[in-house]
Amino acid sequence: EVQLMETGGGSVQPGESLRLSCLTSGFTFSTSDMSWARQDPVTGLEWVAGILANGTTGYTDSVKGRFTISRDNAKSTVYLQMKDLKPEDTAIYYCATHTADGSSWSGHQGTQVTVSS
Repeated sequence: EVQLMETGGGSVQPGESLRLSCLTSGFTFSTSDMSWARQDPVTGLEWVAGILANGTTGYTDSVKGRFTISRDNAKSTVYLQMKDLKPEDTAIYYCATHTADGSSWSGHQGTQVTVSS
């Protein structure tokens, strides 16, 4: 059974940092591409960052220079380090996997990030 469990969210003030984690199981993590997306009631679902199996990363423009995606293949975990958080980063954050055989799964629970003063 494929499982993706997001943790690390919280309520912070603008300018602060958070690190999200997504612990996975049930598929071959090291050969899978991983990504983070976020959802809020206003803008809907937005892709935030991705990291390929070979380590190549990509970001949506609004988080470039502030967010860093990384992976630990030994722990089957993908991270999202978020710095200089802004109110517009407020959302539920989900991780997703895109495996080498073409399958895709995402976390169901997500982790809430709230940025407000």
